[in-house]
Amino acid sequence: MTSTDRYAAAGVDLSAAEDAKQRIAALVAKTRTPLATGKLGGFAGMVRVPTGYQTPVLVLSTDGVGTKVLVAAQAGVHDTVGEDLVNHCVNDILVHGAKPLAFQDYIASGKLVPEIAAGIVAGITRGCLAHDMTLAGGETAELPDMYEAGHYDLAGTIVGVVEASEALHGDKVQVGDALVGYASSGLHTNGYTLARHIVFDRLKLGVTDRFPDSTAAVADVLLAVHTSYYAAVTPVLPVVHALAHITGGGIAGNLVRVLPEGCQAVVQSGSWAWSPVFRVLKHAGDVSIAEMRRVFNLGVGMIAVTAREDVDEVRRVATRAGITTWIIGEVVPGKTGVRFAER
Repeated sequence: MTSTDRYAAAGVDLSAAEDAKQRIAALVAKTRTPLATGKLGGFAGMVRVPTGYQTPVLVLSTDGVGTKVLVAAQAGVHDTVGEDLVNHCVNDILVHGAKPLAFQDYIASGKLVPEIAAGIVAGITRGCLAHDMTLAGGETAELPDMYEAGHYDLAGTIVGVVEASEALHGDKVQVGDALVGYASSGLHTNGYTLARHIVFDRLKLGVTDRFPDSTAAVADVLLAVHTSYYAAVTPVLPVVHALAHITGGGIAGNLVRVLPEGCQAVVQSGSWAWSPVFRVLKHAGDVSIAEMRRVFNLGVGMIAVTAREDVDEVRRVATRAGITTWIIGEVVPGKTGVRFAER
């Protein structure tokens, strides 16, 4: 037995890794923008900071898609979680007003399957192309002692840029501002541990079964791609006072992050209709309203805080980008935080 055979016997297949690298390299090459530099396959990715900035600030974020990957594995659909990953990270830097420049991914699995890795990266590539962003590299790790066969984890890091004077920090928020909610496509990438328990354990549904109160299959509902708000928000960044990406922690846990001292956000709970998926999860799982608000986005994936006179323009731009919006509340004087009020 050769040393390579011993490694394979221990659970790591170098030939599969080489196959995956070749498939991924072809996908990565499609995303190279004029800012990309350096050689494909190098030890690190390189991208130039674009010209035209007086004081450019790099904005970085790292995130994953959580246990949504378990649904993807069950359904045998792997490209959507790749696109989810990119869109989630784009939204995270968008709240600071940043333009995406480059992305890197990390895929870890118990046994590397080149087709699955290529499927994931195909979705990542699609997300990068949609945002004119370079996929600058990544890592594909085979860790047989850490992950069960068929399981994998997925994470990504994004780099963006913003002019220092135009970066959003929340300090522009003031009493009287309106809260504009942007519709989500569903669960996005949060709350899947609870959602999977309700759908698969309590309702006893499989990924090919019809989702309750829907004509779509369970897999289609649970794997709906995390919405990117880049096109809907970027044109109105000059008039937006703050943005909050609604992820883990829900509306209250994320909106509070952009509120200055003395400003309280009042969210009118009846100002938008919950997506069917959230109504099903609440009733089938017997989940309290308080927990629903902590765990899920409830149909609002992004919130813009803006002056009253700019609300119509903010909403018009979102509509042109295909995103539904609602006026969901306002900023009032009070202890910094978020509270829900009945209309």
